[in-house]
Amino acid sequence: MNILAAVDFSPVSTEVLAALRQMAATFPARVFLVHVAPPDPAFVGYEAGPDAVRGQVAAEHRARHQRLRELAEGLRGDGVDVTALMLQGATVATLLAQAERLEADLVVLGSHGHRPIYDLLIGSVAEGVVRAGKLPVLLVPAQRATQVSGT
Repeated sequence: MNILAAVDFSPVSTEVLAALRQMAATFPARVFLVHVAPPDPAFVGYEAGPDAVRGQVAAEHRARHQRLRELAEGLRGDGVDVTALMLQGATVATLLAQAERLEADLVVLGSHGHRPIYDLLIGSVAEGVVRAGKLPVLLVPAQRATQVSGT
């Protein structure tokens, strides 16, 4: 079984990794751990700016890539067959295209549990993947303690 699992390095990513560990202990699977970075500004028609701005964007990209490799290495240490993939583009479209390319049987995503107004104004990657995709999707909820402060 091929599983595409998306992480965004938010607290819910920890829950996604825990779900992957549990699945890998239950049945054999090949996991593709994916992070989708924003598209390069020059790619979408904007000037990338002065060298300092381009250098900052490159440094952020390298830091994200390093974090993704660390997460994959942690899964490998727990016996998960995992490949880390850093991609750039529009998140929903990029995830769905990659899932098709990898012949994924399942997509695993974290759900931040935002309020409906947030999703209406900003959008939801999870909702976009569920609506536009043709694969089963496992939504891993954020822990309740991270959603509600003071409880």
